[in-house]
Amino acid sequence: MRYRILLPLVALAAIGLALVLKGGDIVARGYMNEAEVQAGTTLRLAVSALDGHLKRYEALPALIADQNNIEALIFDPKNQGLRARTNAYLKEINALLKSSDIYVMTMEGETIAASNYDSPVSFVGENFIYRPYFLEAAKGRQSRFYALGTTSLKRGYYFGSPIEIDGIIYGVIVFKVDIDSIEASWSGGDDRIFVSDPEGIIFMTGSPEWLYASILPLTPDRIARTEASRRYADAKLRELPVRRGTFADRNVMTIADGGVAKEYLVVSQPMPEAGWTVNVLMDTSSVHKQATTTIVAVLLMLCLAGLAIAIFMQRRARLDERMQLQAEARNELERRVAERTADLARVNSRIEEEIAERRLTEQRLRQTQADLIQAGKLAGLGQMSAALSHELNQPLAAAKTYAETTGVLIDLGRTEEARDNVKRISALIDRMASISKHLRNFARKPNEKLGPVALDDVMRDTLEIVAARLKAADAELEIEIDPAVKAVKAGAVRLQQVLVNIITNAADAVEGLDDRRITVSAAVHGDKVMVSVRDRGPGVAAAIRERIFDPFFTTKGVGKGLGLGLSISYNIVKDFGGSLSVADHPEGGAVFMIELDVADGNLLEAAE
Repeated sequence: MRYRILLPLVALAAIGLALVLKGGDIVARGYMNEAEVQAGTTLRLAVSALDGHLKRYEALPALIADQNNIEALIFDPKNQGLRARTNAYLKEINALLKSSDIYVMTMEGETIAASNYDSPVSFVGENFIYRPYFLEAAKGRQSRFYALGTTSLKRGYYFGSPIEIDGIIYGVIVFKVDIDSIEASWSGGDDRIFVSDPEGIIFMTGSPEWLYASILPLTPDRIARTEASRRYADAKLRELPVRRGTFADRNVMTIADGGVAKEYLVVSQPMPEAGWTVNVLMDTSSVHKQATTTIVAVLLMLCLAGLAIAIFMQRRARLDERMQLQAEARNELERRVAERTADLARVNSRIEEEIAERRLTEQRLRQTQADLIQAGKLAGLGQMSAALSHELNQPLAAAKTYAETTGVLIDLGRTEEARDNVKRISALIDRMASISKHLRNFARKPNEKLGPVALDDVMRDTLEIVAARLKAADAELEIEIDPAVKAVKAGAVRLQQVLVNIITNAADAVEGLDDRRITVSAAVHGDKVMVSVRDRGPGVAAAIRERIFDPFFTTKGVGKGLGLGLSISYNIVKDFGGSLSVADHPEGGAVFMIELDVADGNLLEAAE
C-alpha cells in the first residue's frame, strides 16, 4: 500500500523537476513572444511617427530653392536689400511650416540668408562647408543629415537641396526640422525608445540621461568619423554601460541605469533614408515574474495533484471534498487566464483605434494638400486676369480719346488729321495685341529675342499713351535724353509698357500739388544706360520701399489701383537683363531708376 502511494508521488516529483529544468525556458519563450509583439507594435508606431514627421518637409527645400528672391540673392549675395527681403521671406515660411530653421548658403559654404537672422544665434555669416548635407547638395543631390547644431546647439534633422539655375548649381538651401516634439512623446512610458546612429551613439531618446551615450564601444575610428562631420558639435560622448546576452532565445541588453542593472528585450528597425536605427527596449522583469509565477502555479498544481492522490489512496471517504477543492483551483486558474485574455484584447483594441485614427489623419492631410493646390491655381488665375485688365486700360483710354477727336475732325472737314487719328488708334490696337502676347512674362520668361531699341522712338510712343493722363493731372513732362544714348538692349513694346506705368504713377503722385513737373532723363554710364523718372511728389516711405514691386501692393485708395504696374515693370526690366529700383530725391519726390545694357555692335548690325 505504501509503495502504491509513493510511486505516484515519485512520478509527480520527476515531472516537477523536468518542468523546472525545461518548462521554465518554454514558458519564458512564450511570454517573450508576447513581449516582442508588443514591443514591435510600439516600434512600428515610433518609426511611422518619425517617418511621417520627416516626409512633411522632404520636398520643401527643392520647392523653395526655385523662388525668384532666392535665385536673385544667390546671384547677388552682397545686395543688402535682397538679403533683407530673403531673410524676411525665410522667417515667414519657417513660421508657416513650423520648421526649426531655413537658410541659404553659397557654394563656399557661407550662409547669406536665414530665417533666424534676427536671433542671437543667427546663422548669417556662418560657414557650414564641412557638413555632409552641404557637400551632398553641392553635388546636385537631395541630402539628409541629422546632427546637433554647432551654432544653435539644438538637435535637428537637415534637408538640403541644390539651388540649380539653367543646369548650374549656385548654392544650397537647407531646412532644419525640430525633433523635440516626437522625442517628448516617448518619455514617461514603460518602454525605453531611442534612436542611434551607425556608430551606436544615441541621438534621440525618451530618457534624457542616455542622450549622446553610445551602446557600442567608442573606438578611435568611430570617434574620428563622428568628429569629421561635427555631428554632435562639442557634446561630450560617453559609453553606456551595456552588457549583451540572450534570454529565452531573444537578444537582451543589461544596462546599469542609476546604479541599478536592468535587463531589456531589444527590438530594432533601421531607417536607411534617415541614416539611423530606431530601438525599443522592453523591461524583461515582468517576463521573469510571469514565467516564475507560471512555474510556481504549475508546480503547485502538481503538488495538489500528488496530495489528492495520497489522500485518495488513504482516505476514500474524503474524495468528494478533495475533488471539489481541485475544481475550485481550476476555476481560479481559468479566471486568471480569462482576465489576461481580456487585458490583451483591450490592448489590441487600443492599437486598432490608434491605427484607424492615423489613417484618418493621413486622409485629411491628403485632402488639405489638394485644397492648397487648387487655391494656388485660383490665385494664379485671378492675378493674370487682374494684370490683363490693368495693362489694357491705358491704351483703351487713349484710343477712346482719339476716337472722340476723330469724330470732331470729320465734322470739321479735317480729314487728314482724322486719318492720322485712325492710324494712331490702329497702332494702339496693335499695342494691346502685343501686350496680350507678352503678358505671360509676368509668370515666366518670354521666348522672343531682345534687340536694339532707340529711346527717342520709345519716348515718342509713350507720350501718345500718357498724354491724356498728364493733361488730367495738369502735369508737365520734361524729357532730358543725352544725345550719346543711341540704343539699348530691350524690347520696344515692353520698354514702352514700363515707361507708361512709371510716368502714370508719377502723374498720380504730383496731382493736386504746386510743383507738378515730371522729369525723364537718360545718360550713358560705362556699358550701361541709366533712365530715371523723377516726380515732385511725397516720395516713397522706407517702410514700403521693399514691397513696392510686390504683386497687388498699392498705396492708392480702394478702387484706384491693383498694385500690378510696378510688379510687371520690375519683371520686364529683369527680363532685359537690367534692374528697376526706387529712391527718394534729395530735393524731394521719388526717383525710379531703370538700368539697361547698351546695345552692342552685333545687335546693331543684326537690326540693320
